[in-house]
Amino acid sequence: MFRNMATSLICAAVPDTAAPNTIKVAGRIITTVEKAKELRPVVEKLITMGKKALKHQDAAEQFATAAARGSAEWNEWRNSDRWQQWAKAIAPAVTFRRRAFAALRSKEAVKILFSDLAPRFRDREGGYTRIVRLAEFRLGDAGRKALIEFVGNNDRKKARRAAPTVN
Repeated sequence: MFRNMATSLICAAVPDTAAPNTIKVAGRIITTVEKAKELRPVVEKLITMGKKALKHQDAAEQFATAAARGSAEWNEWRNSDRWQQWAKAIAPAVTFRRRAFAALRSKEAVKILFSDLAPRFRDREGGYTRIVRLAEFRLGDAGRKALIEFVGNNDRKKARRAAPTVN
């Protein structure tokens, strides 16, 4: 259940505008308070994995090539020492992607996690999600509803109060 909820939350972070039933606000899902509290550490650990992979991807970038796959230049790079260095540098990032896929079981969610969410939270130390309790209850079992969302895009801006003037 939490795998599906985590996948839904991650996939909701980047809305598909071509789909007919799009979500109203990107990066949030509605569930019960208890489920949201249990889901938060799962999602935050996945985002931390994505952030750790970014360091390795950046380190491997210096050994990468921009040549098209299968071209003569790419084949030369593939047989060179630079490819060995690139493979060694990128291996931890691949491991993090595989671990994320094992947790999510969705290629689309892993792609969004590593390409959109990890760079978005690169400079943030933690607290990537927020739980907001809603004032309504579920009809069937009267469970308390809440929404869990990613912080950042949907934040309200605090209004600055004007300093009092002294006469």
